[in-house]
Amino acid sequence: MEEKSNKSHILVLPFPAQGHINPMVQFSKKLASKGVNKVTLVTIDSISKNMPKESSSINIESIPHDDESPPQNIDKFLEWFHVLVSKNLTKIVEKLSDSVYPVKVLVFDSISTLVIDLAHKLGLKGAAFFTQSCSLSAIYYHMDLESTKVSLDGSDVSLPSLPLLAKEDLPSFIYNTDLYPALRGLVFNQNINFKKADWLFFNTFNALEKEVVDWIRPRYPIKTIGPTIPSMYLDKRLKDDKEYGLSLFKPNSETCMKWLDSKEIGSVVYVSFGSLASLDEQQMEELALGLIMSKCYFLWVVRATEENKLPEEFMSKLSEKGLMVNWCPQLDVLAHRAIGCFFTHSGWNSTLEALSLGVPMVTMPQWSDQPTNAKFISDVWQTGVRVKVGENGVVNRDEIASSIREVMEEEKGIMLKENAMKWKKLAKEAVDEGGSSDKNIEEFLSNL
Repeated sequence: MEEKSNKSHILVLPFPAQGHINPMVQFSKKLASKGVNKVTLVTIDSISKNMPKESSSINIESIPHDDESPPQNIDKFLEWFHVLVSKNLTKIVEKLSDSVYPVKVLVFDSISTLVIDLAHKLGLKGAAFFTQSCSLSAIYYHMDLESTKVSLDGSDVSLPSLPLLAKEDLPSFIYNTDLYPALRGLVFNQNINFKKADWLFFNTFNALEKEVVDWIRPRYPIKTIGPTIPSMYLDKRLKDDKEYGLSLFKPNSETCMKWLDSKEIGSVVYVSFGSLASLDEQQMEELALGLIMSKCYFLWVVRATEENKLPEEFMSKLSEKGLMVNWCPQLDVLAHRAIGCFFTHSGWNSTLEALSLGVPMVTMPQWSDQPTNAKFISDVWQTGVRVKVGENGVVNRDEIASSIREVMEEEKGIMLKENAMKWKKLAKEAVDEGGSSDKNIEEFLSNL
């Protein structure tokens, strides 16, 4: 279908972490495919160096930081990044604005709320992009630090448009007030977007979070535009869109795919905790030995920095049933016929990928939004089981092995797989021509 040309220039400013950049890069590609003349992704030097130059549909504009290495601590990094943006954004907008394709909209990461006032000052519209579920945003909205009247005495929490939530279903920032105070502040600050942003983009789709979307829509300018997964895995409308275009880790692609090719359909457990999560030594040992006890084949992503936590007993038995790699091409792995289940920390991108590719899950959430995603996976979408945490805060090996067997071998696993395939179909429909997410993007562009 011939897309109409849209004489405008859209800037996209993600927060520079892999899980935030990937969905916003995909959204940028989608905008460019729909006839926006110019889409420019604005990111820091150290990230833009890792981005492939051949991605010609979007331009990359770098925020210089003069060889100064970004801080490693999350809170310090947040502060450093936002100072950098506030110093440089005006210059960048002025540099990129020309009379042919004037910059009209700034799409910014929902945690970078300082940007909305800057955008309006520069005469631009501001669109907040949420790299988390709608349900999570609704929880933060209803439990706002300033006005919350919800008691956290241990009883279940009841909020409009959401299922009953126990303490362990809430995002960790609600009750863990000491961990990363700056990040916690920004997470709740996202509520400013509801008051100030011209659009609220959510990387989700209507059918997946219908109740929450229906609750927000009459009140705020929400648009669901997801799942933002490379097109070849869903609607196949963007030629050559096979990957996100940024990997901060080098995947062992050939090793993974060759090993999977040698396995039977649905016989492998894929285990990955994303690019940030870090398990302590005791939990690593329980997970390692639980995988061996499950007697299933498994492909486990263990980042190089985590390898020293593995017990010797596991390393000696690994080759019988498992393959361990430092990083792998997650979408290719999840789409492979040999995968029977995904053992995951249930970060939002991993959750959406599993739903979009029809893979049932075993969830072991760690922090932030993961407990809430795990609640929805097991109780609302019913595509997975959640491991039970012991009193010492550790999930033991028996629990890990039996949860895997529940999905891979028992009757319940059949139901979970059927549900996973249902969500896969609905995800594809949402992004396909005329689907809910596709229409929302078209509507946004026709308003420019």
